[in-house]
Amino acid sequence: MNSLRRRLILLLVASIVGVVGLATVAVISVRGGGPPPELTVPWVAQQMELVVRLLPGPIPDVLRVEFADRPAGGRIDRAETRMLNDILHRRGLDLVAVVSEKPGDQGQTASVQLPDSRWAIIEVPHLKPPGREWLVLAGWISLIVAGATAVSVYFTSVLIRPVEMLEAAVSKIGSDGVLAAVPEVGSAEVKATAHALNQLSSRLKTSMESRMRLVAAAGHDLRTPMTRMRLRAEFLDEDRDKWLHDLDELDRIADSAIRLVREEVNQDTVEPLDLEKMVRDIEAEMATLGHSVAIGHLDKVSVRAGALGLRRALRNLIVNAATHGKACGITLDLAGKRAVLTISDSGPGIPPDLINKAFEPFFRVDPGRQQFIPGAGLGLAIAKEIIERYGGTVTLENRRSGGLAQTVVFDAV
Repeated sequence: MNSLRRRLILLLVASIVGVVGLATVAVISVRGGGPPPELTVPWVAQQMELVVRLLPGPIPDVLRVEFADRPAGGRIDRAETRMLNDILHRRGLDLVAVVSEKPGDQGQTASVQLPDSRWAIIEVPHLKPPGREWLVLAGWISLIVAGATAVSVYFTSVLIRPVEMLEAAVSKIGSDGVLAAVPEVGSAEVKATAHALNQLSSRLKTSMESRMRLVAAAGHDLRTPMTRMRLRAEFLDEDRDKWLHDLDELDRIADSAIRLVREEVNQDTVEPLDLEKMVRDIEAEMATLGHSVAIGHLDKVSVRAGALGLRRALRNLIVNAATHGKACGITLDLAGKRAVLTISDSGPGIPPDLINKAFEPFFRVDPGRQQFIPGAGLGLAIAKEIIERYGGTVTLENRRSGGLAQTVVFDAV
């Protein structure tokens, strides 16, 4: 019972059961079957004794006795009949008495055979419920509900105290956008919330550090072509093409950096997307651009993401495989409830000590950062940013047969 939800459910169920149980007891007590025979039968015997002793004189109306040639009809209650005869005999009255039930559960009557062979009939007292029984019952239920509400409010406040602690922790976010670590203790929901907040804090910190590395890397990458431009300034007429090449490189770096920032700001509408169709469309586009892309087995599967963002991310990964890996193969499998997209190539792969840095901005395997292959080194960083935004993951792994495998995993819908 370490779940906050389960505790609240248990509390509510216990309150409801308690209310119903107490209300049932109240109903039974209010609408009971009248006084027990031990109280009514002696009273009947006393009335009968008065009637016998008053005969043959007049019988007062207060006794409410009737005379008949036979006992009252109805089912005989043997236990009460035996009790009434025993009491009459103990009082010295050698009479025959019968207690019978009225039809329709309307009470009981006691019939006693008198010495002159007539039967004296008296109604057995049967107290009815009070006329305002429902008002009494409503009062009981109101008291019970009030008590259950008070208990529920108290225990709920105790249970949600850890959640208030999390709220206080979130309100203490520092000026750097990072909040202090939240203790992952308490119920399952509290632990999950604290863990999510800690992950958020870690991602915020990582994102800020990434932006700092982006600025540093951009400055480093821009410094190199700018230095070459200064060295060639004296030979402007002779090196016009080199100048233009360096300017193009600066444009690519700046444009890629801007696109990376835009990917973090722009939010596409999330909707179910046919991933198999999107992969085929991108493959057709790559073919028109002259890239070697081969389609393998593709399962029919849909995922939830933004159409423009996901297309851009997959295009970056496929272009990366087709340009750096010489050739690209794509497969899409439905594994349980997950869509697994694998983009493999036949290139040299990435050294194991650098594969964890491949998603950093401006990453290049060549430490000299030579531009034999066009690009600013932001394609993988942008793809990772988009895929993780929509709840997916992307990983890189060197293939045993050579080349690199880029694996994208999404929850299928």
